[in-house]
Amino acid sequence: MSTPAPAATPAAATSSAFTPNGATHMALVEADRIVVRGQDLCRDILGQQSFTAYFLFLLTGSSPTAQLVQAADACMVAIAEHGLVPSVQAARMTHAAAPDALQGAVAAGLLGCGPVILGASETAGLLLARIVTQGREQQRPLSEVALEHLQALRARREALPGFGHPVHKQGDPRAAKLIALAQAGGYAGNHVAALQAMAEQVAPVYGKPFPMNVSAAIPAVLLDAGYPIGALKGIPLLARTASLVAHLLEEQARPIGFKLAAAADQAMVYDGPACPRDPSPV
Repeated sequence: MSTPAPAATPAAATSSAFTPNGATHMALVEADRIVVRGQDLCRDILGQQSFTAYFLFLLTGSSPTAQLVQAADACMVAIAEHGLVPSVQAARMTHAAAPDALQGAVAAGLLGCGPVILGASETAGLLLARIVTQGREQQRPLSEVALEHLQALRARREALPGFGHPVHKQGDPRAAKLIALAQAGGYAGNHVAALQAMAEQVAPVYGKPFPMNVSAAIPAVLLDAGYPIGALKGIPLLARTASLVAHLLEEQARPIGFKLAAAADQAMVYDGPACPRDPSPV
């Protein structure tokens, strides 16, 4: 009687950056079908899920709740378009210089998205998550924990993520709308509460009001709806990609890329060392 061979160790259990082989739970592509997260793309997904729902399914491997789909939809609509912001200007100027490289122009716009522009949603979300976690673990009111974090940020002279805006100085209407949608949809929870606790104490701590902006509201409602914190930056990036493609389509018909570059040049004054001209020929 032969001894049965030991069961193979699942690849996912041994896969790491330092092993020769790896594993993915994302997709399996075969000759007659495409399996995505355990579902047949053509049989189970196409024609049955919106793009937002499919994106969330790709992230989590589970069918998203209606609340999460609504939250993600609303957040992407809120952040997609905001005029000639730096990411849009970078994309349009890149397209003006290389009109055959749409992908390069889109990439140029996305590469400038960091902790100041678009990426502030991630920074604010991590702060809100720390406040919520600390309040739960220490059994303390969110208002008390939020106050400590505000005071610490000011003492360290660090930026306050998700508050203040150069245009919406009296308050960002997108932030108010997202919070209202979360409350009406029944998914406003501890992260929205933490954000509101911060908003109520910003003026006393900083000595002047800093209204919350959309980059604070986005992570608050997303996290309360069950969105994975590790992918927070993905929402503004995905949303802005749609806007960049639209701007670049307009750039093809109504180009302003070189006008934007010229405007920047005209706004600057040279204050470097003087360079004498050669004498004029007699």
